[in-house]
Amino acid sequence: MNCQTTLVPPPEEIDIPALKEKYREERDKRLRPEGGEQYAPPADHLTHDTYEHDPFSPVVPRDCLSEEIDVAILGGGWTGILAAYHLTQAGITNFRVIDHAGNFGGTWYWNRYPGIQCDNDAYCYLPLLEETGWMPSKKFSDGREIYDYVQLIVDKFGFRNKGLFHTLVNGLAWDEALKRWRVSTNRDDELRARFVIMAGGTLSTPKFPSVPGVHAFKGHKFHTSRWDYDYTGGSWENPVLDRLADKRVAILGTGATAIQAVPYLGKYAKELYVLQRTPSSVDERPNPPTDPDWVKTLTPGWQARRQENFLHAANEILGKDEPDLICDIWTEINRNINGELAAEGWPDLPFDAFMSRREMMDFRVMERLRKRVEAIVKDKATAEALKPWYRFMCKRPLSNNDYYETFNRPNVKLIDVSATQGLEAMTEKGFMARGVEYEIDCMIFASGFEVTSDLRRRWGIGTVAGRNGISIYDHWADGPRTLHGMTTHNFPNMFFTGYVQGGLNGTTTLMFSKQAEHATHIIAEALQRGYLAVEPTQQAQDDYVRKFGEVAADLSVILNECTPSYFTNEGDKEAKWFLFRGWGPGWGDFQRLLAEWREAGTMPGMQIDS
Repeated sequence: MNCQTTLVPPPEEIDIPALKEKYREERDKRLRPEGGEQYAPPADHLTHDTYEHDPFSPVVPRDCLSEEIDVAILGGGWTGILAAYHLTQAGITNFRVIDHAGNFGGTWYWNRYPGIQCDNDAYCYLPLLEETGWMPSKKFSDGREIYDYVQLIVDKFGFRNKGLFHTLVNGLAWDEALKRWRVSTNRDDELRARFVIMAGGTLSTPKFPSVPGVHAFKGHKFHTSRWDYDYTGGSWENPVLDRLADKRVAILGTGATAIQAVPYLGKYAKELYVLQRTPSSVDERPNPPTDPDWVKTLTPGWQARRQENFLHAANEILGKDEPDLICDIWTEINRNINGELAAEGWPDLPFDAFMSRREMMDFRVMERLRKRVEAIVKDKATAEALKPWYRFMCKRPLSNNDYYETFNRPNVKLIDVSATQGLEAMTEKGFMARGVEYEIDCMIFASGFEVTSDLRRRWGIGTVAGRNGISIYDHWADGPRTLHGMTTHNFPNMFFTGYVQGGLNGTTTLMFSKQAEHATHIIAEALQRGYLAVEPTQQAQDDYVRKFGEVAADLSVILNECTPSYFTNEGDKEAKWFLFRGWGPGWGDFQRLLAEWREAGTMPGMQIDS
């Protein structure tokens, strides 16, 4: 691919102090003192029955299970699938994958809204492409294609029969006499697992705003992760929403989901109101089909090399002679910097000078994206409201070719709710905004998923009790305390995944896979050596937590300058669970640390019970 730098405004057109002040003003008017508490607790979700109910697969009655297993994997999305893959490859087959969905897939099972695509390069995001010999049909895969690929992996590597679906884990308790975890479920199962892998993912529990009057609304309502095609018409495969032709529809939210669904709603609904608190940055999305001639040029290890290139281009520093293989919105800042440095003859810049240049490019790219809004949206007031006023990574960067065009339709109206810091209220007939009642037939909540410092709320498991009944929620009340982000003292044989005190990678599936691979190594070694329980010593845990605190990535820009979102834990500076608080020296250094630990062969820092 011929990857060029993008045309951004020159530095002389950028007034950084003025833009910082504008960013601050836009952030401050959206800050809410209650932080994450602005969202309804899961028990009070306005569509709680819909959350429990699966509109895509019937819940089939079954007998409760009583089993002894080697490993319980909690979650059937990518993390759980990759854990099952690594266990299977290690010869460990006595495990269960437990999920409340009706099949493997996680977010790609539940999210079936019209227009759904992955917004990351599919050749990086979709794991095990070389191992399966499969290739995505285009750069950004559709949701259905990803779901089908999940099923291919499950069948190819032979763990279809390990799934335990439409099942919610409601309790985990360590049994010291058995040296096993007792796993209880809402279907009265009792699984006695030697090991547990927490693989629930980062974005798994639907989130709903606490809006006055929401329960009074008499129209139809649903969350985008439970899309109701019976109401809208169409299907996952053919999203022709023909039943909305006489319907007045509102969608709450303008994040990654909404910018894909809004063009379809605008096309088919009689009227569409898009309720926006904070606009997203939305670039164009070139999505070429996979070139078979390019595929023929690939050599073994190509996917790992591409993932490493994406890491450098999007999250770290793109090397002097390293081309940008990804060439999209995620890699634009580093690509543009390298293009300008090449034109200048690659001057030897001190690190501070490079970071200053990177800050300037951030402002220039965001100004380009704001100008893109002006060039597409015809109504000036609407265009102004759609402009993103924050730094590039304050809110997930998005791309879509039809989102902004949709606001040129006469039946589509943007409702800016930033002045009231979110939706003001709902009534029996619709919603209130700036004192005006808008009557609607349907409210669609594109309000995202729980990313919160309240771990009980995020996991949705009532009890997680380790040695001597210690609750993980108390143990981690002030933030996670781990060894390598994956194990913790007093919780033997339990492994954590996700954004917990570890290395961060822009390819989340690679990050989750490496976590699952490390957990599998420990499990396999313990089973082979006859260890009944392994956990970090208090000293090893304390040493790692101290070291992590010393090297953790600096979040000052995110905390002090970003608009509230799940990236910033809704602006709560005291939160202990920020998404991007990772190993400061970088992904490669963290993987080196883990490799050296494994190669030691003695499980250093681990307390062994044999």
